[in-house]
Amino acid sequence: MSTADPESVHDLAPVINALPGEPVPYYLASGEGLRFEIDNRLWTVIARGADTGGLFDAAFVSGPRGADTPFHSLPEHQCSYYVFDGSVQFWLDGQSRVLVPGDSIQIPDGTPVAYRMLSHLSRMLLFSAPSGALDELVTCAQPVHRHVYSAGGTAHGHLPPLTGALPHELPRATAQDADDDTLPAGGEGYFLRSRSGDRRGWPDAINAYTARGRNTAGRYLAVNTLAAPQPYIIRHFHRLHTENFLCLSGRIWLWVNGHEILLTGGDFLHAPAGTVHSFAIAAHNTQMLGLLTSDVFEPFFDVTSVATDDHVHTEGLIDPSTVTEGLRTNPDLDLVVVGGPPQRVKATEL
Repeated sequence: MSTADPESVHDLAPVINALPGEPVPYYLASGEGLRFEIDNRLWTVIARGADTGGLFDAAFVSGPRGADTPFHSLPEHQCSYYVFDGSVQFWLDGQSRVLVPGDSIQIPDGTPVAYRMLSHLSRMLLFSAPSGALDELVTCAQPVHRHVYSAGGTAHGHLPPLTGALPHELPRATAQDADDDTLPAGGEGYFLRSRSGDRRGWPDAINAYTARGRNTAGRYLAVNTLAAPQPYIIRHFHRLHTENFLCLSGRIWLWVNGHEILLTGGDFLHAPAGTVHSFAIAAHNTQMLGLLTSDVFEPFFDVTSVATDDHVHTEGLIDPSTVTEGLRTNPDLDLVVVGGPPQRVKATEL
């Protein structure tokens, strides 16, 4: 389910550093959320079905070198892992890759996957749709107050604490160094390297799809944005989809129902349908991961940008009129403009 009345969200102040238990706007600083230590790994839950209207779950998983998870599958969930820190070796469909920050893996329903952390303080984001994969963790495990896994603990290689996880006995292939730079045509699992995928140019920014709707059974799309400093965009909201903003690096100002929030590396903001919002980039080479549920907003990125083979943005990559013309000629996008760009009022000297 999702928010039934988007207009009812317009005036809600975002909940700060707490999971709200209902699909309303909220912000979590890096490391905040519900925390559980399982098998010498710290699970930091940043989204549950109760917080997202049943659309998805999300959690950061961090652990030491050698923390191992055997092959397992989730029959009813499309999953993505994004590596934030360290390095993690994954196994999928008879292949293996060592993934580093910015790399990702997409796992369809019922597909076996395994992983092993290769660096101390490795950390990755698990995003799963629809919600439910984290239900067993948050209802059965004992929360902890710490923000890092225990020193000197031992990881035993048990199944992850995911609802409905099924074990598989499969061989582990040797890791391969492959380009992994394109999205498949359908819903099969795949690895993807940082700054690759389908790339689209904006003025002073570049968007790289890490997953399109065709790759996730229409449940979500994911876009990595690399951008130069730029002011707030127009204030707007969406009726049909939820936006989730994760700062990978740099600084992002978000204007959320009249409240300004600064995102730095690892910070998360959930903006359900109806949230009036805008964003501004406040540092060079800022990277932002957008996870949008469902995939209805995918055409927006295509019609407001130009295809490019570049992996980084170029100043003035396209004429800004490409954005406005794309909006003018495509009135059916799930975008409701409510006003011009907001004014920065916090830390204006930054």
